[in-house]
This record gives sequence, C-alpha cells and structure tokens, in this order.
Amino acid sequence: MPQSLYVHVPFCEQICHYCDFNKFFLKNQPIEEYLELCEREILQTVEAFPPEKELSTIYIGGGTPTALTTTQLSYLLTAIKRHFSISEKVEWTVEVNPGSADEEKLSMMHELGVNRLSIGAQTFDPHLLKAINRDHEPSEVAKTVALSKKVGITNLSIDMMFGLPGQSFDQWQESLEEVCQLPITHISAYSLKIEEKTVFYQLMRKGKLSLPGEEIEANMYEYMLDMLDRNGFNHYEISNFAKSSYYSNHNLTYWNNNEYYGIGAGAHSYVKGVRRANHGPLPKYMKAIKEKKLPYFEENHVSLKEQMEEQMFMGLRKLTGVSFDTFKGRFGKDLYEVFPEAVTDLINRGLLMDTKTHLKLSKDGLLLGNEVFEQFLLTD
Repeated sequence: MPQSLYVHVPFCEQICHYCDFNKFFLKNQPIEEYLELCEREILQTVEAFPPEKELSTIYIGGGTPTALTTTQLSYLLTAIKRHFSISEKVEWTVEVNPGSADEEKLSMMHELGVNRLSIGAQTFDPHLLKAINRDHEPSEVAKTVALSKKVGITNLSIDMMFGLPGQSFDQWQESLEEVCQLPITHISAYSLKIEEKTVFYQLMRKGKLSLPGEEIEANMYEYMLDMLDRNGFNHYEISNFAKSSYYSNHNLTYWNNNEYYGIGAGAHSYVKGVRRANHGPLPKYMKAIKEKKLPYFEENHVSLKEQMEEQMFMGLRKLTGVSFDTFKGRFGKDLYEVFPEAVTDLINRGLLMDTKTHLKLSKDGLLLGNEVFEQFLLTD
C-alpha cells in the first residue's frame, strides 16, 4: 500500500508556454469549493483504500500551490494532516514559484510540517524568462531561498530547464553558475520537451519556434554534469542532483515503481496494482466528488508484463539502475530471463552496464535514455 501522497493544485496566475500539466487561470475560479472537494476526495480515498502505514512523503504540486492565499493553502495542508497518519520523518514538499510566497505563507507551511520546497527558477536569464512566459524576475529566486531558510525550511530544490527557444550555451552556463551559488540542497534540470496543447507546440507547428540543435542540447547536458559535480551535487537520476543525501524521496517512489495516492483534478494514483487518472476539467472532477464518487476517468489494472516494463523504464532513470535482487524478489524471475535480447544488445552497444548487482545506464546511455527504455517493451 502507498506511503506517498500527491495533491494537485491546478491554479496559476500565469500560464507558462511549455506547460502541459492540468492547470487553469486563478482568477474567478471556485478555489475554496475545490479545496473542500479535495478534502472529500481524501476521505473517500482513505475509506476505499485504508492506509496500512504512515505517509513517508507528501508532494503538493501544480499549477502553482503558492498562488493560493495563506488561508487557502493552510486549509489544504491541515486537511491532509486530519485524514492521514504522517511519519515524524516525512519529506513534505510544496512547489513554489519565486516571489509567490511571502514570509507569512512560508512560516505557515513550516509550522504545519512542510520541510522541503521545489522552487521553479527554470532560468536566470530575464529575456528567456519572458520568452517562456514566467512571471518572476531572476533576483526573486535568491530572495525566496533566503526567506525559506529564515523560517526554517532548509531542504530546498531548484528546477532548471535547458534547450529553451533561443537559449545559447553561454546563457545556460551563466544560469548554472547562478544556481550553484545558492545555499540549496537539490537541483532538477530538464531539457525542454514540446508537448501538445502548449503555446510552444502551436508555435512549432507554424515554424515560429527556434530551438537549439540536438548537439548543442547534448553539450548543455554534459557541461551540466561536470559543473554540478564540481559543486558538490551528486547525480542520482537522469535529471536530478543532490548534495549529501538530500535525494527527492517522493520522486524515488515513482522511480522505484512503488505505489502512491493522488488527489485533485488531473492527479494520478497507483494503488493495489491499479493506475488511475482523475478527471482534469474542474466541472467533471467536482461533479464526481459531489455525487460521492471517486473522480476517476481511467483505470488500468497493471499486468505483470506491464509491471516488469515499468520497473525498467523507471528504475533505469536512477544512476544506480535496476537491482537484480529487487527485480527477482518482486516478479519471481531473473531480469536476464525476461529481457535477454534487449539487455545483451544494449550492453554490446555500450548503452547499459552490468555491475553484478544492478543494470544501469552508461554515460552514453544517459544521453539516449528514451531509446534505451523503448527496448524494454515486451511483445505479446
């Protein structure tokens, strides 16, 4: 049973051009009613799938959770505490946009148990921030970090992006230098992916989106690996880096292919071997809860075949890779027995390494992760 909880807050004061997450403009939305219905979904979920253990990780994502007022966000955090048993050692993360949380809001979060923030910087170049439609200034990142530490939240992660439209290698280098100067514990750095239903997708279709080439993007990634290593960040997942042992335990839930609860419009969950997706549109989500139904629009009973595939897709994202013992303990079969051709071929091509205890991506494999993962799709 799950020991992790994700709650989705789908409201934003401004919509980023790259974002395809479930989100809505904050203005004129029924926020209080939505939060009340989230609490009702929590109650219905706990009744349907009673927790067997305390929560060890909680993640409030969006959207922009800190677009809520202090009172609104306090209501949500308190609702979680009312209905779940929470470990004293919980990792409790809230996503924060730079400048969107003042000292009062941060203090409230700390007092209610939040001990980790994920701060969406993306870039420190003011022109690129405007190009991706972010609503903060570069200087607000450091201010948010300083305020967070002042109120007692010291486990701080920064989100960064590369391969942005018009982004040069020098701009990426300068942003990395800026982020490495901050007193933070973790960095997530993702290359831009153009998703449908985004502004960038529409611009790309019209031929109006100028992106760095694959070679420049690969150089950006390789430079980042070296730069973050020199600054004490341990590379533990394809796109994630941590100082000391400050790994994202919540994200490790996903990468270890473990189960988790998901609450809110558009949230996903994985409970008792079933992956579920909630309705994304607010009216559909809210209607289902009011009718005392769980708000699922899709349920997938994960077959053994799919579980083994997912174990490889997710586990190979970690730098340690997939444990042979864990795979056999979970599925009763040796990894080589299930994927003989894929493993042998990828090792021979220099994209995977067998460390005796784990199967992991090589340095070249890190650059071609998706190509590697595709090889673990089992045929019927």
